[in-house]
Amino acid sequence: MAIVVNLDVMLAKRKMSSQELAGKIGITQANLSILKTGKAKAIRFSTLESICDVLDCQPGDILEFVKE
Repeated sequence: MAIVVNLDVMLAKRKMSSQELAGKIGITQANLSILKTGKAKAIRFSTLESICDVLDCQPGDILEFVKE
């Protein structure tokens, strides 16, 4: 079982760069990259909330559970 991060999809839909998002939510581009690639072990709810606020989406638009 895996959690898939669809952040790239939402960024493309909103026509926003990773650099722009990182600046707006106050995290480094390196940390955002770790999240985007699915290598993050955890995400703070405050970070998820900021991402959803900036991208005008729901957490389910970014995170998806997939059975392997």
